[in-house]
Parts: sequence; C-alpha cells; structure tokens
Amino acid sequence: MAWPSTKRACVALRYPWLGGVALAALALAGCSSVSRGSLETVRLAIQGEKVEATAASVAAIPYFQLQVNAPGGEAILILARAEHGQLGWYGSGHDIVYTRDGLVVKTVGLPQNLDDSAFPAENPFRKGLQHLRTPLEYTRRMDWSPGYRYGVIVNARLEPKGLEDVDILGTVRSLRRVDEALSAPGLGIHMTNRYWIDPADGFIWKSRQYVAPGVPLELIQLQPYRETVP
Repeated sequence: MAWPSTKRACVALRYPWLGGVALAALALAGCSSVSRGSLETVRLAIQGEKVEATAASVAAIPYFQLQVNAPGGEAILILARAEHGQLGWYGSGHDIVYTRDGLVVKTVGLPQNLDDSAFPAENPFRKGLQHLRTPLEYTRRMDWSPGYRYGVIVNARLEPKGLEDVDILGTVRSLRRVDEALSAPGLGIHMTNRYWIDPADGFIWKSRQYVAPGVPLELIQLQPYRETVP
C-alpha cells in the first residue's frame, strides 16, 4: 500500500448507512492522539447524531480528512492511499471511497457500489473544471453492483454556474458551482451531480455525487490532500 509521503492514516470511523456503528481497533503504534479525536466522532455516532466537525477537531488530527454524508449517516474518512492520482479514503473495515481529481471513481462497502467509472474520451475533470466556460457534453462508462450493471454508458453534461459562498469549518470560500447532468434513458436513469470548485485551480472543495442510482454522497474536504503539479 502506497502511503502519502507526509502523513499516514490510522483512525476509527463509522458508517451508519451500513446498518449500525462499526468500530476499527487502532493497532498502529504512535496513534494515541488520533484515536482520541476519532473516538469523539464515534461517540456522536453511537447516539445517532451527525458528525459535527470543527476547525479545532480537524486540526487536532494531523491527517488528510474527508467528510462523507449519505442519506443514512455521516462519517469522516482518512486518506490511507495515494497512488497514480487515485486517493483511497478509508473508514472502518473495508469501507472505502476512491477519488480521482475530486470525482468518486469507486466505492467499497455501500449497499450499492460504484465498481468503476471511466471516460471513453477526454476527461474534463483531469483537465480541470476551472477551464469550463460553456456547457460540455460527453459520456462516461460506469459499473454498479450488485445487479451486474456493468459497462453502462451514461450521457453527461457539465454546465458552469456562478460563484457561491461555501462555509467549510468556519472558513467561507467563494467557489464556482458546476452542475453535471447524467442520464441513461434506456435504463430510466437521471441524476444530477454538483461540484463547488476553486476558480483558480479547479480543486473540488465540496461535491454531491451519485455513486449509483439512488445513492448520493456529499463530500467535503476538511483537510485536503493536494498533489503538487509539476
């Protein structure tokens, strides 16, 4: 497993949308400060409350952190893998959200999972959504399980919107909203994703993405991992 060069991950998390509170024992040495901060989040989860991340609680855990909200609950994930541009954000057990360029490309451990997401042609997320000036139409290929829904060709349309103020941990950022309409008419699939990007470099600070039909996730970068571009 390839770890980010400056920070490592070790933390206990929970996924209430998986049908209960799941705890992971912390076995790595030197993780006492991380475990204490993480257990505060776990205690909130046991009571069925939402994750209430603050600037202080995030700063107290020196690891890259991503908040993921789903219809059935919330969790704070820790970056445990960064390899060839793909980031693996880990929860407890085998619960993982993989992202690339801010886009969810794979999930593990959800009731419905995105097994793969690919672009047959040019990937606008790789190019950077800050360059988007007019609507852009393209296609994506998506695999979902269970149900063996593989190789589904999805028509997509990105449309840039105006600037919006987004509050993340008490810091208000002026971010450009970009909407993405996804459809597979033959399967009756219609979904809308939404991204809030830094207009300077296209970094996606917040997003609402459907990883499968009927399964939306909201992602918020609490302590982001930003690769240095040569």
